[in-house]
Amino acid sequence: MEIETYIEAIMREIDPDNGEINRTPKRVAESYCEFFSGYNVDAIEIAGELYSSDMNDLVILKNIPFESHCEHHLVPIVGIATVGYLPDGKIIGASKLARLVDCFAHRLQLQERMTIEIGKALDVVLAPKGIGIYLEAEHFCIAHRGVKKPGVKLVTRYFSGELKNSLRQEFLAAALGK
Repeated sequence: MEIETYIEAIMREIDPDNGEINRTPKRVAESYCEFFSGYNVDAIEIAGELYSSDMNDLVILKNIPFESHCEHHLVPIVGIATVGYLPDGKIIGASKLARLVDCFAHRLQLQERMTIEIGKALDVVLAPKGIGIYLEAEHFCIAHRGVKKPGVKLVTRYFSGELKNSLRQEFLAAALGK
């Protein structure tokens, strides 16, 4: 695997005298396959079967943990997501909302783009009356390098349809637990 060769070269550059890294390049390559498995998943296919429903109020799945990797530094982004929508005759299984978050989290990411990707995929799948996406995450590139500010969190939001205006505050109150 080509990744192994590159990882070995990086490790030899960092610590040329370390003889204990023989299996590390393979482990890292395997980890990368897991970390970035979202490239092998079709976000639209995640939805699976949709269900007819007369539900006419917000559907919100909150506190979805996610781990991603910053495309600028290849370090972790760790956070929580809240995904909500106002159905228009169809609903999706709750676990599918979490899988949708994971699909995009398991790619090299910018949190801002990931937020939009989740919202747009949900719109394609369900065509609901509105969508709300809320992500809050700690970026290790801020916490552990550069400015070194652990505990700082980036918040990104995406709204469409009726959640863009009239239901925005209700969604945010649910996302923030108020």
